[in-house]
Amino acid sequence: MGSKTTNKGKLLTLSSNARPIQARMDRPVHRVSMGDPWSRRVHPDIASERYTQSFDVERLTNILDGGAQNTALRRKVESIIHSDPVFNLKDNYFMSQNERYEASIQKKFHIQKIAERLGWLEDSPELHYASRTLSGDLGLGLQHIFVKALRSLGSEEQIAKWAPLCNTFQIIATYAQTELGHGTYLQGLETEATYDADTQEFVLHSPSITAIKWWPGDLGRSATHALVQAQLMCSGARRGMHAFIVPVRSLQDHTPLPGITVGDIGPKMGFEQTDNGFLRLDHVRVPRENMLSRFAQVLPDGTYMKLGTPQSNYLSMVVTRVELLLGEITPLLQKACVIAIRYSVIRRQSQLRPSDPEAKVLDYQTQQQKLFPQLAMAYAFHFLANNLLEFFHRSYSAILNRDFSLLPELHALSSGVKAMVADFCTQGTELCRRACGGHGYSKLSGLPSLVTRVTASCTYEGENTVLYLQTARFLIKSYLQAQASPGSTLQRSFPQSVAYLTAPDLARCPAQKAVDFLHPELYTRAWAHVAVRLIKDSVHHLQTLQQSGADQYEAWNQTTVIHLQAAKAHCYYVTVKSFTEALEKLANEPAIQQALKRLCDLYALHGILSNAGDFLHDGFLSGAQVDMVRTAYLDLLRLIRKDAIPLTDAFDFTDQCLNSALGCYDGNAYERLFHWAQKSPTNTQGNPAYEKYIRPLLQSWRPKL
Repeated sequence: MGSKTTNKGKLLTLSSNARPIQARMDRPVHRVSMGDPWSRRVHPDIASERYTQSFDVERLTNILDGGAQNTALRRKVESIIHSDPVFNLKDNYFMSQNERYEASIQKKFHIQKIAERLGWLEDSPELHYASRTLSGDLGLGLQHIFVKALRSLGSEEQIAKWAPLCNTFQIIATYAQTELGHGTYLQGLETEATYDADTQEFVLHSPSITAIKWWPGDLGRSATHALVQAQLMCSGARRGMHAFIVPVRSLQDHTPLPGITVGDIGPKMGFEQTDNGFLRLDHVRVPRENMLSRFAQVLPDGTYMKLGTPQSNYLSMVVTRVELLLGEITPLLQKACVIAIRYSVIRRQSQLRPSDPEAKVLDYQTQQQKLFPQLAMAYAFHFLANNLLEFFHRSYSAILNRDFSLLPELHALSSGVKAMVADFCTQGTELCRRACGGHGYSKLSGLPSLVTRVTASCTYEGENTVLYLQTARFLIKSYLQAQASPGSTLQRSFPQSVAYLTAPDLARCPAQKAVDFLHPELYTRAWAHVAVRLIKDSVHHLQTLQQSGADQYEAWNQTTVIHLQAAKAHCYYVTVKSFTEALEKLANEPAIQQALKRLCDLYALHGILSNAGDFLHDGFLSGAQVDMVRTAYLDLLRLIRKDAIPLTDAFDFTDQCLNSALGCYDGNAYERLFHWAQKSPTNTQGNPAYEKYIRPLLQSWRPKL
């Protein structure tokens, strides 16, 4: 597998206008773009990986981008960003928290000026691509969340008033939901908003220390306004969580307004550029019009009017959750795969045979087993997130018009998918970091910052276990509905994501040899079988406890581990089905279809092997069939190996976007790592510790020597 070379240690040189070396497919020059002295030379070990591509990488990039026109637009934006020194990310790894914060605000300020000059609008593809190009290293990111929540929960009049103020940065807004004492459990939020009919104002108050808002991004030092989620109290009754626009800092001098205690929460595991903050409210008054009122209103006399369901106030969270999958979480795993797989063809270690030169570590099956399932997930989650986004767009306009029929499925699907993607991307990114050995521990590899960033996704916008359990509630309700009303009428009206609950079950796997497990229909039905069995099992345990005398709440708590297992199987099934459907749409792209089918096969079989007990439990698979799955799985590793670099190239991350000494397109990892390390302030500045401590320590021993 490419372990032999007569050019070890030499570099293949490109002229100033040459393309990166490969045999069959044109590749854009923009990839080799760090501006380093060696950036026009491609390491032979990575060049050889691109000689024999089995598919058109550029075409796959177009597919991932949703069309060649999107690829062209993205690269145009990248070119604008990379040509401006303000947007250089190279120094990020050497900056303090304060420096990172200031640099991110500077970048945001600069982006806004470019957007104004070039006519980039709010929510435009250009601004999305700009954020992608800068790896999300832009300040004031919560402004976008605020506007999304405003458009989801606000009336047309409120949108007309507040959205232009945000878009022109006349105000800087954040979204304040999480408290010191409560996060995902929104009904437990303690912040109060009490309506005063005499003044037609809401009085917002933090009644305890645990009611202090904690974690909102941009709140610590930047925001002038916050969308505060609080418990509405009017006409002597508690009306549940509602959203209120609250000014927190003066627009004249940025000082906190009366009744406001606000600041930064301090150092964090990651997101150094973001000023996550706290907010304590002491009877702060805002006008009645500041309560977002698309789904609920308080009339001047204090009468409460509900215009939606209780769940409609959670819509803004669903919006953010769906967007994060494609815009934030999945790209972090994609980047980790690019870095780790590129480095794994540069790094040589030991010999496969005594007479051979040292082998590329990616030629070792164990390295493939670490990295290729992560690559398969990165592709699987891309197609899954696109599917969810399409469903969201179909549902969203109906929900805004107060048709809530699709909201339960949208909430359940987005909750479970977010939890699964965040879990697997966090595990996968860390596996990629470990697969790079000691150099993966260096911040200069780019991997530690990816790990700390994606780890946060397991908590923000809903803690993953809680989200899985919300999906489980929907699954139980759907299963009971399917059992109570079997028949074709139900199937037509049943939520699409759980339609398999009404389909005929496959009791035993019919596979007779390893190659049978490479049929998408077979492994999709296998996952459907396991998901149905686990959902049925969770319902059975819940009902058994209730029949034995436990109330519904105790019965639920005593079966949550089983519900969790069912929800995870359901989400895995949905992902496998989504990936296979994406493949069916590529019938006119046979080479790309074949390369992606291997990843789809690997994703499905990796899940079966990782959860073999669930497939063996009721005899759906035999022990011999699990052995067949393993055989097919290991064969796939060998086949995917040939396409590993082209499959990562297709993500089309520029070197500046990756900001990795190990993962650059040209493969010159060692030169870049050494060069970047030399630029560290610890090497360019003096050493105060020497004069203060080291020198006296060394000199104290001199008379004795």
